Amino acid sequence: MMSRRLKAYNTAVESENKIHDDDTARKFGFAGGLVPGVEVHGYLAWGPVAAWGEDWLRRGQMSSRYKLPTYDGQEISVTFDEGSGEAQVVNPDGTPVSFAQAEIPTDEPPRIDLSRYAEGPLPDAPPAASPQTLAVGTQLGSIEIDFPDEKAQTYLADVREELPLYTERGYAHPGWVLGLANLALLKNVTLGPWIHVGSTVRNLGVIEPGAHVSTRGFVSDEYEKSGHRFVDLDLVVLADDTPVAMIAHTAIYRPRQVADAG
Repeated sequence: MMSRRLKAYNTAVESENKIHDDDTARKFGFAGGLVPGVEVHGYLAWGPVAAWGEDWLRRGQMSSRYKLPTYDGQEISVTFDEGSGEAQVVNPDGTPVSFAQAEIPTDEPPRIDLSRYAEGPLPDAPPAASPQTLAVGTQLGSIEIDFPDEKAQTYLADVREELPLYTERGYAHPGWVLGLANLALLKNVTLGPWIHVGSTVRNLGVIEPGAHVSTRGFVSDEYEKSGHRFVDLDLVVLADDTPVAMIAHTAIYRPRQVADAG
């Protein structure tokens, strides 16, 4: 079992998503602003990269789920079992709050039919998120970024990354890559407070400095559960038009507290 300790950091205090703001988060019953799920995914990715190195970054897979919040300033532990591929984030009370399952698949990488993933512009005025604007099959406008962008410049420090692979080779961090899925959601619809609850990422390659990065994707599901409205996104990330990641991304885009408030 591998483990490390770090101090969690809320990278999204100034975010449009007010679930990361202390006051708003407390109205939803949390102790404070939530550390973004994509950053928790980044914490969890430490284990497979430490154990399996660049091989995992190029062709590995990880599913992460965030069952309980991680808060800014918490001294958390990240554990990874190389034998089972299981990773956890454990809070200061010893409670596991987030979980991941990582592996290097033995099958061949999937052949992606890019005709299913249309490239298109972002809307000038994103519509409000709803079952209609997030209907199954809705194509998403594409995120376009030159790597490294401003966020990437500080990302390794923000997620307390200690592995030298990223600084030595300049590769994009798994948490930064997953953050593109959040961008794809929030740039295509207008959201109130919302919560990223989990993702599965299949790596197909690495993003290197100087690459032009883009996303293509669509809504794969939209549903209600326990009063929350959920959306699932199916996304492909490309670097210089070559697929480097497939992402299945799940978020509560309208928490029941918002619906109850009318």
